[in-house]
Amino acid sequence: MAFGGFGSGAGQQPVAEINMIPLIDVMLVLLVIFIVTAPLLTHAVKIELPHASSTPAMTKPENIQLAIDAQGRVFWNGQAVSETDWRTRMNEAAARQPQPELQLRADGAVAYRNVASLMSDAARAGLTKIGFVTDPAPAQ
Repeated sequence: MAFGGFGSGAGQQPVAEINMIPLIDVMLVLLVIFIVTAPLLTHAVKIELPHASSTPAMTKPENIQLAIDAQGRVFWNGQAVSETDWRTRMNEAAARQPQPELQLRADGAVAYRNVASLMSDAARAGLTKIGFVTDPAPAQ
């Protein structure tokens, strides 16, 4: 509690006000600390990524083209197949030596669960080489 001036009079009363100066000093120090440390809290790493364009991969005859269209139909090397057919063919392909690469083409509108189901069937059959085929981005 702060007391009034330096006078020796008996009629002086204690001052009932809060001294704001120390509170403002503490607040300014905290503000400076936050201003200095805020840029250090960003987790983004700024790097310049290389620009590269790849050449289209040549499909070898032993590779398997597995496509799934927007309606969820599955095509094995361009031929429509049922679920039991593609699972049987995946088991046969996994037994071949050297093992062929499964190139998966999925329509952009197909549900992810359909693509995940195909991938899990391929992994369950023992196919280890699975690639995703995409269209090249248009040149800008």
